[in-house]
Amino acid sequence: CTYEIVFRLRDRYRMNHPKPSGEIKAVAIATADDLRARIKQKSKLKGRQADDVALAEIQALIGDGPYRRDLLIENLHLLNDEYRALHDHHLVALAKLMNLPMAEVYEVATFYHHFEVVRGNDPVADITVRVCDGLSCELAGAKSLLERLPTILGNSKVKVIAAPCVGRCEQAPVAVVHQYPVLFADVEKISNAIKNRQTTHPKAKDDAQFEPADFVQKGVSPEQKANVVSPAYVGYEAYRAKGGYALASNLANQQQDPETVIKAMEDSGLRGLGGAGFPAGRKWRIVRDQTAPKLMAVNIDEGEPGTFKDRTYLERDPHRFLEGMLIAAQVVGIDACYIYLRDEYHGCRELLANEIQKLQANPPYRLPLIELRRGAGAYICGEESAMIESIEGKRGEPRMRPPYIAQVGLFGRPTLEHNFETLYWVRDIVQRGPQWFSSFGRHDRKGLRSFSVSGRVKLPGVKLAPAGITIQELIDEYCGGMQDGHTFYGYLPGGASGGILPATMNTIPLDFDTLQPYGCFIGSAAVMVFSHHDKARDAALNVMRFFEHESCGQCTPCRVGTSKAAQLMLAPKWDQATLEDLSTVMIDASICGLGQAAPNPIRCIAKYFPEEIA
Repeated sequence: CTYEIVFRLRDRYRMNHPKPSGEIKAVAIATADDLRARIKQKSKLKGRQADDVALAEIQALIGDGPYRRDLLIENLHLLNDEYRALHDHHLVALAKLMNLPMAEVYEVATFYHHFEVVRGNDPVADITVRVCDGLSCELAGAKSLLERLPTILGNSKVKVIAAPCVGRCEQAPVAVVHQYPVLFADVEKISNAIKNRQTTHPKAKDDAQFEPADFVQKGVSPEQKANVVSPAYVGYEAYRAKGGYALASNLANQQQDPETVIKAMEDSGLRGLGGAGFPAGRKWRIVRDQTAPKLMAVNIDEGEPGTFKDRTYLERDPHRFLEGMLIAAQVVGIDACYIYLRDEYHGCRELLANEIQKLQANPPYRLPLIELRRGAGAYICGEESAMIESIEGKRGEPRMRPPYIAQVGLFGRPTLEHNFETLYWVRDIVQRGPQWFSSFGRHDRKGLRSFSVSGRVKLPGVKLAPAGITIQELIDEYCGGMQDGHTFYGYLPGGASGGILPATMNTIPLDFDTLQPYGCFIGSAAVMVFSHHDKARDAALNVMRFFEHESCGQCTPCRVGTSKAAQLMLAPKWDQATLEDLSTVMIDASICGLGQAAPNPIRCIAKYFPEEIA
């Protein structure tokens, strides 16, 4: 039965497909020239191709290959510095040289605020003036400056834009003319800087004397009249002459037990001073137990509005930080250190690059690899995994956890991540003893905190004060009180994301874990003070707009939630039910701390300043 079906199908096929009779004649469907043209057409790559001129210009900037994928952002900076923008034909050429998809280069370039991609022959301004619109600068009159400058400058070659906090809140308002910061800015100062072509950060001298222990329970920053763009700093030779790098050398030469160093870190109670507050000694133990090779990533992005402590120490005493980094590297077993510095700190970048070069030229012992990486204007890269993505030359988008970066971090290796200031105190804690650091403190708290204080106080700046000090004590003892004609009304205890409290709550110790019961946290200890001339709701709107601007866009709750919240907060009377719904979703569903902390100002205003939104 089955065979019968098969035979019938065979006969039917033969009837429909008879054998050809006679010779089959070939019919030409194309000439040889036609075939050659088709092959040539198919061999052409699709999309826009790099031209020879652009390729030569790129090679002149980034040199000959091979080109590392993780240096994409560094190469974009070279282009941006040279041409004041990223031209599309240069991006095409860069993609070809680095053997990367054009889409990948484009999506990285457009992610960061300091890169401007232009098409074709679109005009590019000779000078860009960035006026900081952070809360401290807004309190000092930045909004008026932004409104007046475009009309007064009246030059198509000069572009004026608002910029998020540039990390100079104690010198507010601040404008940056290309790479030259104008302190206590006004129209005249900015106009003079443009007229005199002051567009680069002046070089600092390396002849300073600076001992941080001398500033304990004092102000580190100079008073307003003594503020300069480039303060003098302690150079390599001067630092070595006073015992610098002796501790790191002893560890490298096995003259000091690494275990005693970790024990000192644990006994001191030092916690991560970038905001998370994870115990430093415990972090060292976790990464030390991981499989080699291990890497270190140092966060000096310092993008939290109101924060400028890292810059203050770095531009005066860079080698104390570098030695702290090398001590950690010796104890944990680190093969390479990557330092991620925010792009706004142009002077610090030049200073640090020069001093690292001196250190490597005359090392106290065999050093691990040290690479300095440049941010590109993205607050989100202060988040540790987003920073690692950026160091790898990618968009700075936070990673999902687990795995944690201590296990799978930079380039897939176990990674020790630290904030600048955490490493800055390592040498002093080990050499002076952990009890020296832990002996300071008030209200049952232990340790020292570098408070970045700005706003309506007489003496803003970095205040090296005991952990647990209250805001009232900080204002009265360290800041000379409130400015004349201003009465203390409220404060942000931990930067933009740390919440907002009224002046009546002025007895809360400022430290880790003390502010959470009030819906706030200390974070990077960026304290912004406002007065009865200001509104707390305006401060909340300022920081919410900042979060909207800085959201990486990866997760919908943060991307959409911050935008919708900023719109709702414009209303004279807040729709508190809708804002609370948005807050709950952002806190519960955002990937990283930006979206999770963004609702803090909303809830604080509703709880502590209800009369302003009713």
